[in-house]
Amino acid sequence: MLETFKALADPCRLRLTAVLLSGEFTVQELTRIMGMGQSRVSRHLRILCEAGVLAVKRQGTWSYYRAGEGSGFFSSIRPAFEQELASLPDRAHDLAAVGEVLEERRRRSLEFFDRHARQWDELARTLLPVPEYRRRLLELVPEGVAVLEVGIGTGGLLNELAARAGQVIGVDHSPAMLEEARRRTTAEGIAGIDLRLGEMTHLPLPDASVYCVVANMVLHHAADPPAVLAEIRRVLAPGGLLLLADLARHEREVAREQLADQWLGFETAELNGWLEYAGFIDATIERIAAGAGQENVLLIHGTAPLLV
Repeated sequence: MLETFKALADPCRLRLTAVLLSGEFTVQELTRIMGMGQSRVSRHLRILCEAGVLAVKRQGTWSYYRAGEGSGFFSSIRPAFEQELASLPDRAHDLAAVGEVLEERRRRSLEFFDRHARQWDELARTLLPVPEYRRRLLELVPEGVAVLEVGIGTGGLLNELAARAGQVIGVDHSPAMLEEARRRTTAEGIAGIDLRLGEMTHLPLPDASVYCVVANMVLHHAADPPAVLAEIRRVLAPGGLLLLADLARHEREVAREQLADQWLGFETAELNGWLEYAGFIDATIERIAAGAGQENVLLIHGTAPLLV
């Protein structure tokens, strides 16, 4: 308890803790948010990590800081702590700066996909090979219901989704990717697919409007994965199903450099935490084992609770 009080007994460390309760950020991003030099920010981060208030997650050559669970005392007072964040003098500035950092992540991703839309499928297959998992993913899609695919890319899954679903809506944030998907669906003679431009964190759908959401290899590109899961939860009808396929944690740094990956895969524990926070129930995670030279895939399914 004493270590926690000492760690938080500084205005800068209070601000840092408040910022990292809203997401995971690198030292470089935190220096921009806080408007401080890197050495000063690093010193405060070290003190907070040693007290268990914060934790660090290594992702290849990058390190992301986040709220930690190493201090049982901080975990117990965290709800009360979060209720008082609005009273911090620099809170409005910090929230605006957080928004700018997340927007920059999103913009980098959008620019990459707009540039590489036509080469995307080959790039992904070559640089980040994965085992065959799509058959298992499609087996879990309910038949005859309204299905939303988030992050359709070039539309490689749309044909098979349309064969099972009653209605298919595809959303992507890249106009170039949407154009490639339109070309593909036209060439393959796929009818009845509604393609829409939109962000993963601001889906162009009303609340509780679809019964299944599929997100195939998109979460590791997201600037803010928990916010994406919360938005998916918003558009799912009660009892609706989330089906998410993504990469297990890996060390293939080339994926960040050449595929615009924000995250080098995920741990099952962090995914379970995000799913629970977003309000999903009965969440399960299957691991699809990789072959030689491939990366493991996680297949996640969770349910939106029924109304009571």
